[in-house]
Amino acid sequence: MTNIRRIVVLISGSGTNLQALIDAQNTPLLPNTEITLVLSNRKAAYGLTRAQHAIPSIPTAYLALQPYLKANPGKTRDDYDAEVAKIVLKENPDLVVLAGWMHVFGDGFLDLLYGVNTDTDSSVLRQPIPVINLHPALPGAFDGTNAIERAYEAFQKGEIKHSGVMVHKVVKAVDRGEPLIVREVLIEAGEPLESFEERLHKVEHEIIVEATKYMLDAVKPI
Repeated sequence: MTNIRRIVVLISGSGTNLQALIDAQNTPLLPNTEITLVLSNRKAAYGLTRAQHAIPSIPTAYLALQPYLKANPGKTRDDYDAEVAKIVLKENPDLVVLAGWMHVFGDGFLDLLYGVNTDTDSSVLRQPIPVINLHPALPGAFDGTNAIERAYEAFQKGEIKHSGVMVHKVVKAVDRGEPLIVREVLIEAGEPLESFEERLHKVEHEIIVEATKYMLDAVKPI
């Protein structure tokens, strides 16, 4: 049997990009690929339901920052990030995909995934696990939250003629990792925000699958 490429997907919301990945599993778009876990930092995220309703069903997990901090007095945001990393690492993934994950990771997560530091078993050497993120803006433009709305507003002011979407490698600087796939999306004069957002999301669904395949082919070729 050919080696299966394992991915873990992190979400915070409705999971439409997750659905694109689910639909692409074990098709020519994402051959020999299995989503082994979907983790959310929001209990009501519909993406968890999408995972549970997938055929076959995909295991899910939930861990939110504030409940974690309340349940663990003295723990920090970095401790939370490390706890998320440990959940992810248990899956032994080949790739981690942030698909609408609305929480900025710090050292606690990235150091464990990239193998910089580990408080597990230091005698076990392993390759860094790549982490990629989907962001609805072009490189260097509208980093952080509400990127779609900010781009639309900038267009109305005549500051830009188009925006776009990208999938990039995750580094500590928000949305500043190396871009893997970048697509421009025109903003049409007079169109409502909802129309622009809908067109942009369609492009997102395409490139998140493309970037996932690109990274998997690099770290675990078929």
